[in-house]
Parts: sequence; C-alpha cells; structure tokens
Amino acid sequence: MSDVEFFDKMVTDNGLPRSYKCVYCRGSKMLCGKDRCPLMVKFYSQSKTARIIDSNDLSGCSPPAVFVGRYGYPKVDIGPMIPPIFGDTSEMDTPEMWLNKSIEDIVDFRFRLVRGKYRIDARNFKAGGRIVDQVQELALTKRPVEVEALFSKKPRGMIEVDDDVQPFGPSARLEKFSAGNGRFERYLERSFYDTDMKSVDAVVNAYKNGTLISEIQKAFSVGTMGIEKNRRFVPTKWSITAVDDIIGMDLLSTTKYNNTIDEFRIYEWNHLDNRWCILMMPCSWRFELIEAWYPNTSWNPYGNEIEIISDCEFYNGRKDYAHIGGCYYASRMAVNELLKEQNRTAGVVIFREAHPGYIMPVGVWNVRENVRAALKTKPYKCESLEAALKYLDNQMDIPRKTWINNSGILKDFYRQRRLEDFICS
Repeated sequence: MSDVEFFDKMVTDNGLPRSYKCVYCRGSKMLCGKDRCPLMVKFYSQSKTARIIDSNDLSGCSPPAVFVGRYGYPKVDIGPMIPPIFGDTSEMDTPEMWLNKSIEDIVDFRFRLVRGKYRIDARNFKAGGRIVDQVQELALTKRPVEVEALFSKKPRGMIEVDDDVQPFGPSARLEKFSAGNGRFERYLERSFYDTDMKSVDAVVNAYKNGTLISEIQKAFSVGTMGIEKNRRFVPTKWSITAVDDIIGMDLLSTTKYNNTIDEFRIYEWNHLDNRWCILMMPCSWRFELIEAWYPNTSWNPYGNEIEIISDCEFYNGRKDYAHIGGCYYASRMAVNELLKEQNRTAGVVIFREAHPGYIMPVGVWNVRENVRAALKTKPYKCESLEAALKYLDNQMDIPRKTWINNSGILKDFYRQRRLEDFICS
C-alpha cells in the first residue's frame, strides 16, 4: 500500500479531516500529490530573509513597492515594502518581468520584501500625516530608491498551512521611514498634480503612454488619481482588478465595433504547470474564461475530480462581478490589447488547465501576463469551429465535450443561427 493510499484509508477509518494530511506528511511523503511541498517552499524562502533581518531597523532599495491592506476597510494598514538589500531590486515587484520565473523564484521575491504596516482611514488618508505622503511618493517613483525604516519590533512572518494563502514577506508596525529622492513616473506624476482629472482618465492616459500596468496599479491604490475630493486609498487587491477593468473597457469601447477576424484561431501557452489555449472566432464580440482546476492544485486541494468554473459575457457586456474574480478582467484586457492592435473584433474563449505543479496561487498577474504571452505566438488557423475544437483536443487533456458543457459561449454558438448560415444554405 502506498503512502497516499494509507493516508486515505486512515482518514476514512478515523473520520479525520483531509487537512490533517499536512500534519501527517510534514513535507516528506507528498500526500497532496504535488511534486514539492508548498509549505516548505514558503519556509525556505522565509528562512533566507530571516537570517538578514535581525533588528527593528531596516534599510534597502525598495523596487519601489507599496501595499494597502483590505481587512477592516476603511481602516486599513498601508506601508512600504522593503528588501534588506541594495541595488536594482525592480524585478521583485514587476510582474511583467516574471514570465521566465519559477514559483520558487516568485516566492523568494515576495518573502524578501518586508512590509511596514501603518493604520489609516482610507477615506480620510490626509489625516495620516507624513508617512502617508511618503507612501504616495514611493508609489509614484519610477526606479528603485533607498529606504530606511524603523519598526516597533523585529519584522516577523507567519506561514499558513493553506494552499490558498499567497506568499507574503515578514511584516511589523511601522514607526517611521524615509526614502531617498527618486524621479516620479511622468504620467503618474501628471495625474497626481491634476486634481480635476478623473481616475479613469488618469489610468487610461498613463497606459496609452506606455506606463506599466503594475505601476499604474500602485499609483491607483494610494489615492494619487482622481478628482481631489474623491481620492481614496484603495486596497491593493481591489486596485489590481479596477485598473485591469478600466483599461479593458476602454479598449473594448473601440474593438467591439471593429470588423471581425477572418478565421478561427487558437493560441497556446504553458507556464507554471498552467496550460492555456485561446480560441478566437470570426463573430461579434463575446468573451469567456473557463478554468479547470485539477485535484491537488491551489483552489482544489482536497478534491478527487477536476473542478471547472467559467464566466462569460456577450456583446452587451455584463452587469455583475465575475465569479472568477480578477482573473476574468485581467484576461479580458489582454485579449482586447491584441484586438486593438489588429483593428479587429472576435468571439473569444480562454481555456485554462491548472495542473498539480501549480502548487500555490501567485496572483492575478499570472493570468494577465500569460494571456499576453500566448497572444504573441503564431496561432493555429482553420475555417470551422469543428476543426478548431479538434485541434484543441490534441493540445489539452480535458476533452472538447467537457469544455462545451461548461461554456456559455460555445453552447450559444452551436445553438444560435447566424447570418452566414443563411447565406451558405
């Protein structure tokens, strides 16, 4: 009897929760089915940082990076994120540079960023004093800048026995900090001083002028955009999705009225044991993201079967928030970047298989940048949906029938007759 079979029998016979497997396994038996233990990956990364943080004083070059919490909103923790090293640290907080990185690399980046925590009222942040001003200035800075921080105690990290928790570095209450002089990103600086510019316009203007989305998200989160009286600090998690949605909707306001593409296309990509296929169809705008989570992955840790979730919209868009969350808006934005570039529109279905090698969630950026990367490859082209789905069968483990059964777009495409059907008949 294998270790996994023995554990399953022990759980069944004794009525133990499946979460007990971490206690029993201790990172040695791989009972979760993964090829490496996510808990130990976090532990090793944290150990590297712990050895070089030995007091409540810290100095280093911030990428630059800031964080705005969401628990207790509007009373939230804000602060800088500082690695205990000097030099060019920009890679540590620039997801656009992470496509060739492993999960271990990404976890290392996150655990080396020490997070300062300073409590403010997000709706009345000006009462927060000088630290608030410094956090805003850091978020607008283009290049890594030297930062010195004093914490109320030595920063500590906490390792959660839970695949759902994204990696975070050590943190502590911030007493004070100071940053060297850095140059602001020019378009973010412009919106900071223009207190009559709406936040939507500020985001779109910065994006169209080449500012990285990750940079825009930081500036958006620390209340440096929008009409003066409406400015707020926005939790980092919320700001990421808000910026993706704003940019995506701006692109879509043009692309949905373009001529359609001339053929069916499938783009492919693999990264971090996530397999992607993106189907584009020659029809009016519609969009769907379908995610298939295998057992022993981040969002299906104890399941015995593949769990599939999807969200879609048709030409008139959607009114409610997507169940999939930020990944939906990140992928929709990335798709519309390509359609804008090609001056076309299409019906789009994104198929994602998350396999067990994806041992922990690493953030919405993973979806945005992987879809972007996929759409830079040469697509497979064909003349019919049947041919496209036959090709999909050869690239993905899950058969087309399962994808169709979980897709609102594909079922509608088969069911709804279109003008070209009558022309050809």
